Amino acid sequence: MRAVTRMLSIGVLAAAAAAGLALPAAAAPAAVTPKASNTGFIYGTDSDPITVAGSAPYKEPVIGGSYGGYMGMAGNWARQEGCKTGNFLAWAPANANQANVNYKNHATGVGTGVYWYLGGPGVDPHYNGTTTEANQWGKQQAAWTLAVIKTRYIPYPVIWEDIELPGIAPAPDNGWNSAYTSSCSGVKRASSVSAVADRTELNAFASYITSHSSFKVGVYSSPLIWSSIFGTGQYSTIPNTYEWTYTPETATLASKPSGWCLKGGASCAKFFGGQTSASKYAVMWQWSGGGGVRNAYGDFDQVDAARLK
Repeated sequence: MRAVTRMLSIGVLAAAAAAGLALPAAAAPAAVTPKASNTGFIYGTDSDPITVAGSAPYKEPVIGGSYGGYMGMAGNWARQEGCKTGNFLAWAPANANQANVNYKNHATGVGTGVYWYLGGPGVDPHYNGTTTEANQWGKQQAAWTLAVIKTRYIPYPVIWEDIELPGIAPAPDNGWNSAYTSSCSGVKRASSVSAVADRTELNAFASYITSHSSFKVGVYSSPLIWSSIFGTGQYSTIPNTYEWTYTPETATLASKPSGWCLKGGASCAKFFGGQTSASKYAVMWQWSGGGGVRNAYGDFDQVDAARLK
C-alpha cells in the first residue's frame, strides 16, 4: 500500500456519526473463518507484486517463515472515476493465489484479503457538503468493492477502508480535508471538509458492506493521518473497529518484528482512533515498505491471526 506517499455496524446512519456514537463491531461473516493452524503472529505482504519463490507451502520472501497472507487493492476511487492520475491498482494475482494455496491446502495463514482505496467526500462527483451526500458516496464505494470481489476467493473476513493522504494528483488528500471542483480536476473549491462528513462516509461504507455481505470492516491508516482527518474528538473514536496500522515502519528487514515490536523492542506498532495494540481489534501492522519507508522488495506485514478466530 502506498500510505503517506501512495472501517461500524449494520444500519449506521449519518445521524450516528453526527452524534459521535461509538459503533459496535461489524457482524461476523457467516461462512468465511480462518482455518489455519496459526495461533498468533504471522508474516504477509500487500499491494504490489513481490517474489514468493519455491513451491507450496510458500515461504515469506526475504525474511523467512511461512507466507501468511496477502492484502490487495480491490479498487481505487480515482480509477473508478476515470482520472488520468492517481488511478493505480495495486493487485498481485500471483501473490493472492500463493496466499490462498497456503490457507486452503496447508492450513497456513489467513489467505487473501482486500482493501478499497477510499476517496473522501471532497472527491465525490456530487459533493455538496452535506452528510446525506457523504452517506451516498460511502455506500457507492462499498458497492463497487463488493462488485469487484464477487468472483474472487477472499477468505480473509475483513474488508479494509484505506484512509490516507497520498500526496499525489489529482487530490493529494484524497478528498478528506479539501473539496474539489470535480473528482479528477485537482482544483480546490473548498479548503476544508467537516469531520462529521468524513465520519459519515466511513460509517456508510461499513454499514453497506456488513448489510450486503458476510464481511467485517476495518480501517487502514496511522495515528498522524487519522487525527489530521477526523480530529481527536468524538468523530475520531473507533473502539470496536478492526485496525491495520503502518506506524512505525523500517527499511531494515533484519529488524523484522516479534509480536507488535521490531527486533530489539525499541519500536512498536502504534494504532489509532483510541486503540492500542492490546485491543482485540488491532490485527495488522505494515512494518516495512509503505508510508514512504521503502526496502528493495515490497510491503511487509505482521498479522495477528488469532484475533480473528
